[in-house]
Amino acid sequence: MPFIENEMKLDFKDVLIRPKRSSLASRSQVSIEREYTFPNSKQTWSGVPIVAANMDTIGSFEVAAVLASRKCLTAIHKHYTVAQWKAFAEGPGKDIMPYIAVSTGILQRDMEKLAEILKAVPTVKMVCIDVANGYSESFVQCIRDVRKTYPELTIMAGNVVTKEMTEELIFSGADIIKVGIGPGSVCTTRKQTGVGYPQLSAVMECADAAHGLGGRIVSDGGCTCPGDVCKAFGAGGDFVMLGGMLAGHQECAGEVVEQNGEYFKVFYGMSSDTAMKKHAGGVAEYRSSEGKTVKVPYRGPIDETIRDLHGGLRSACTYVGAATLKELPKRTTFIRVTQQLNNVFTESTKVNPTVVLPSDAKRQKTEA
Repeated sequence: MPFIENEMKLDFKDVLIRPKRSSLASRSQVSIEREYTFPNSKQTWSGVPIVAANMDTIGSFEVAAVLASRKCLTAIHKHYTVAQWKAFAEGPGKDIMPYIAVSTGILQRDMEKLAEILKAVPTVKMVCIDVANGYSESFVQCIRDVRKTYPELTIMAGNVVTKEMTEELIFSGADIIKVGIGPGSVCTTRKQTGVGYPQLSAVMECADAAHGLGGRIVSDGGCTCPGDVCKAFGAGGDFVMLGGMLAGHQECAGEVVEQNGEYFKVFYGMSSDTAMKKHAGGVAEYRSSEGKTVKVPYRGPIDETIRDLHGGLRSACTYVGAATLKELPKRTTFIRVTQQLNNVFTESTKVNPTVVLPSDAKRQKTEA
C-alpha cells in the first residue's frame, strides 16, 4: 500500500547557513584540506574534497591535471581506452594519481576493462562504481566482488539517497557512498520517473548513517553555485562532486561552438540520448532518456573557477568560526528561508561573469 512520509525534506535552495561568532581574522587562516582513512580499503587520502564528476565532458584527463594542482579529485569517465590510460599515467598523469579515480559500470565487460586498467596502471588507488540506481542487488553484488578482488582499492559507489542503502553499501565493501538521485543540472530522472530525494536532506541523512560505520559520502549533484557547495559540506558531506558547475571550460572535452558571435561548449547527462547514441548506438527500446543536452557559455580555463570555489568555502568557514573544513559541519546551523538571492539584476550563470573568448586556433577550428 502506498505510504506518505510527512516530514519535510529540504534542498539547498530551502536553507541558508546561520553566521556565528568567529575568532578568525582572515580567510587565509582556514584550511580546506581533509584527511580520511577509509573503513574497507584502509587507505588514507588527503586533499581538498571537491570531485569532478565522471561525465564525458567533465571527467577528462585534462580537467584532472588542473584539479590535481589544487589537490582536488577527478573521477575519470569510463570511456577512455586502456592505451589512453597507460599513456596518461606515463606522461602528464604520472604524479597526480592520488587525485584520480577510475570509473566503471557493473557489467561483465566493465569489470574486464577495470581489471585491464588496474593492471596497466597499478598506481590507481580509487575506483568509482557508478550506476543510476544504486538499489539493485546486482550493484551490491558487484561491490562485494570488487572488494574481494581488490582488497586495498578505495571504492566510491552509488547512487543512493537513504540511510539503509548507505549502510548496505558500506557493509558490502564501499568506502565512499555517492549520494544523489535526480538533482543534477542535466539529469531528468525526476521528470521521467518521479523518483528522487531533496539533496540537502539526503546528504544529512546518508552522512549520519555512513559516519556511524566509519564510512564517507560524496554529495553528487544539485550544486548551482559555491554557496551550495558550502551547504553540502555543512550538511555533513565528506566530498562534493560537481558536473554542471565545471562545464564549459577550456579543459572540458568537446569542441567550442560559435553561434551568433558567442561561444559555447556542449554538456550532456550520461543518461541522455546524446550519451547513449555516442556509446551505445542509441536509446534502447526498453528505456527512455533520463538526461538532457545543453550548450554552456565558454568559460575559459577551469583553474579560476576552482580558485573561486575554494575562496567561497574558506569564506563560509570564517562566517561560522570554523578554522578547518572538518569543523564546518559542527559549526553549521541551517535556517529555513523563502528567498536565497536578490535577483533585481540579471542573474549570471557564471562564477566569473567576464566574457571569455577561445584562442584564435580554437576559433578558426570551429568556424571553419
